Amino acid sequence: MPVTSDAELREILERDRVAVVGCSTSPGKDAHEIPKYLSKQGYEVIPVNPFADEIFGQKAYDSLAEIPGEIDIVDVFRPSDEVSDIVDAALERDDDAVIWLQLGIHDDEAVERAEAAGRQVVQDRCMKPTHQQLME
Repeated sequence: MPVTSDAELREILERDRVAVVGCSTSPGKDAHEIPKYLSKQGYEVIPVNPFADEIFGQKAYDSLAEIPGEIDIVDVFRPSDEVSDIVDAALERDDDAVIWLQLGIHDDEAVERAEAAGRQVVQDRCMKPTHQQLME
């Protein structure tokens, strides 16, 4: 079951390094504004966008596999039909990053696969209001 308890969500939100898959260069889009908010809250936001060189002054990576060092949270802003491949990429990494699927993004099979591999998963929930509700 995806993470839903406030205590578990608080614990996840205390992590620092967030890879944002589908991070957008376009102001006004949720995939731009929410990572920008997270950055202002002190998170190290690592953009994953193969069509950008840099977002928020940070190097943008083409894929999760290219990001050096550990990732704490993989925050997904891609369509639900892309989640399976993103989960597979997250599971191939050596870290134990939480997989966070933003509001409206679902893939129950991929979630089950991630959980079976020992990963925490948050599904269909936005990080910004969750952070505002639990951390401010």
